[in-house]
Amino acid sequence: MAAGFSLPSALERTPLAEILLDRIRSEGPIPFSEYMRACLYHPEHGYYARAEARRFADYYTSPDVHPVFGRLVARQLAEMWERLGQPGEFMAVEGGAGAGRLAGHILDFAERELPEFFSALRYAAVESSAARRAMQAETIGRHLGAGRVESRADLPERIPAGCVFSNELLDAMPVDRVVGSAEGLREVFVGERERWFAEVTALPHSPHIADYFARQGVRFAEGQQAEAALEVCDWIQEAGRRLERGFVMTIDYGHEAPELYNARHMRGSLVAYRDHRVSEQFYAAPGLQDLTAHVSFTALDLWGRDAGLERTGLASQTRFLLALGRANEFADVYDEGQTETERMRARLKLKTLIYPEGMGETFQVFIQHKGLAAPVLRGLSEL
Repeated sequence: MAAGFSLPSALERTPLAEILLDRIRSEGPIPFSEYMRACLYHPEHGYYARAEARRFADYYTSPDVHPVFGRLVARQLAEMWERLGQPGEFMAVEGGAGAGRLAGHILDFAERELPEFFSALRYAAVESSAARRAMQAETIGRHLGAGRVESRADLPERIPAGCVFSNELLDAMPVDRVVGSAEGLREVFVGERERWFAEVTALPHSPHIADYFARQGVRFAEGQQAEAALEVCDWIQEAGRRLERGFVMTIDYGHEAPELYNARHMRGSLVAYRDHRVSEQFYAAPGLQDLTAHVSFTALDLWGRDAGLERTGLASQTRFLLALGRANEFADVYDEGQTETERMRARLKLKTLIYPEGMGETFQVFIQHKGLAAPVLRGLSEL
């Protein structure tokens, strides 16, 4: 076994750190996925149990930049409804809906600009955090009151026709960490040394970890690190199982397996976010910083097929938004009655969403379908 460690400052010794260290002392080293799950989702001390306002001090997402992101997602959902033959009820199921900001942008725009689609729309805002579900009353309260939206903790059991979609959800699902060695694949566990967290390597605790990489054709160099996103695989299979006809749309940062696990990513993709700074200090402040790992779209494709999902296509956020917005020359970016100065500011925010040096090439849009024959979607069209 091998170990490495770094001692924290006193300010970083959080209540959650003590809880986890006590557990490790009594049970021994734990998989990193269990550490990450506690850091993000502990009901009292986890990062996502905190007020969402604190998130803005650490990072922001595309819906935070400008409502045009949600407006164009609404247009893509409306086209999906059309591809399904305009069913009387279309379920838009948003995973990781948070406080409902994206939901509000989609619903308000569809109500105003896409009335036929809106009449068929039934929205499920899925959010595991009770604190953030409670905040949805402020952002989508009118739609909740009208029965247009259901706020819930998990995916609906049955989705007859619709789209399951997410924006920056899968990157925050717990992952197991591994490292290549001369003896084969080793797992990185979280142990204790000198009263703080220490990384300990040993044989993987589950055969599914090796299977995850083998199925994607990944081979490890000695010392190469990576993350096994087993919970992401479970999630896409569950989404595919519950969806009868329609689409799954994943908006997140990541790559296909050949790029995600190449020599440019020898240290893996896991990072911590705090105060708009990114680091590899995963143990610095348990519960007070976000932990994320890049998504393998190859894994989504392969495990989705097990649940009947087929690959529709993959596009950068730049291509996706430009393809949807060019039909009306991005008129959706403007609000009625805006001054020219306000319209200029709106255009600058749009550039943040689509320019490569902003969020445009960082995020990818991966779409899968079920129960349709090779549907063509505007958001995946070539520019």
